[in-house]
Amino acid sequence: MKHARIVITGVGLTAPNGNSLGEFRRNLLEGVAGIERIEVRHMGQQLAGVCHYDPLRYQTKKEVRVGTRAGSISVYCAREALLDSGVDWPATPKDRVGIYIGCTEHGNVETENEIHHLSQFNYDTKFWSHYHNPRTVANNPAGEASLNLGVTGPAYTIGAACAAGNMGLIHAAQMLRLDEVDFALCGGVSESIHTFGIFAGFKSQNALATHADPHKASRPFDKARNGIVVSEGGCLYTLERLEDAQARGAKIYAEIAGYHVNSDASDYVLPNPVRQAECVRAAIRRAGLEPKDIDIVNTHATATPLGDIQECEAIRAVFGEGCPNTHINNTKSYIGHCMGAAGALELAGNLPSFTDLTVHPTINVDDLDPACALPGLVLNHPRKVAKVDTLLNNSFGMLGINSTLIVKRFVR
Repeated sequence: MKHARIVITGVGLTAPNGNSLGEFRRNLLEGVAGIERIEVRHMGQQLAGVCHYDPLRYQTKKEVRVGTRAGSISVYCAREALLDSGVDWPATPKDRVGIYIGCTEHGNVETENEIHHLSQFNYDTKFWSHYHNPRTVANNPAGEASLNLGVTGPAYTIGAACAAGNMGLIHAAQMLRLDEVDFALCGGVSESIHTFGIFAGFKSQNALATHADPHKASRPFDKARNGIVVSEGGCLYTLERLEDAQARGAKIYAEIAGYHVNSDASDYVLPNPVRQAECVRAAIRRAGLEPKDIDIVNTHATATPLGDIQECEAIRAVFGEGCPNTHINNTKSYIGHCMGAAGALELAGNLPSFTDLTVHPTINVDDLDPACALPGLVLNHPRKVAKVDTLLNNSFGMLGINSTLIVKRFVR
């Protein structure tokens, strides 16, 4: 391809434990989780990861009211990423900008709210909001960001279940390489905690986490783990072709090294470790690397009893031997499962490792499940390492969608 090198030049995020990359990273190193109890319609008190960003920083009250939570998160993260990138936004041709936002699901929140509102008026549909359709279309999060930023290039969402955050970056890199756009805003967002349906669905699967201490509720790899903590969040990046970033003197966080996407084709919910391992191996090959060259593996593990074991089987199959310098961690232990935003946030949490040479741990592991024991697993305390040149980020989702994204230290 003509433009082979794609780099990350900006990061904007909101997570349950931080509203900037600096705050997020600091809390990951200090073991600060961001889980709390919220009231969920028809469900009562539930554990959830809640973002506490200021939605009015970049939107008016009317825009927030008319739009969606996912759209608001998208606007916040996009604006923060642009500021971080240092790009001259007013001078940037908006028809050459692409917005690619991964999302697990969208529209449930608004539909549930409208039905609840209608129930107060004997289900008379004249009370149904005329904003409902633009709120619930699948392209809404990217569309709201496009409206806010004045972007006239392609702006759409990518539905890839909980692999969607990685998919936003992968798709953006592809569009840049194809010369479809010159500048991309990409990543993933989630508003999942605002729909009771997702809580009810996970509860019906016996996959909803419980714990007396909210901060310990999300505990991947622990023998007592008992399910997912549903969370909201967002993380968007600015991606550029290397020559464009260098021409404007941009700082460069990392370079996209490789990626792969595949499907299990075996079950609606249960992951397939063989297909996951194939996805990881293919991404490593595409990056021109070998497993021993990967310094940090960020796991998808959601703290479900079977799902964690199966991902560990996949990781063991790829990194089990001959990879003494590969370190393995998990970010959901701090923030729960941010669904469509998960992969993008988890990558961001590890990016500073290129400069501080520290691997953030998986927290809340009081009793490691032997079936999840992996060489290189970093538990409960940060680990200083000799080098970090490569990060591998796993994100897997329902209906068997698997994604692996590898980024590397930028070297001229």
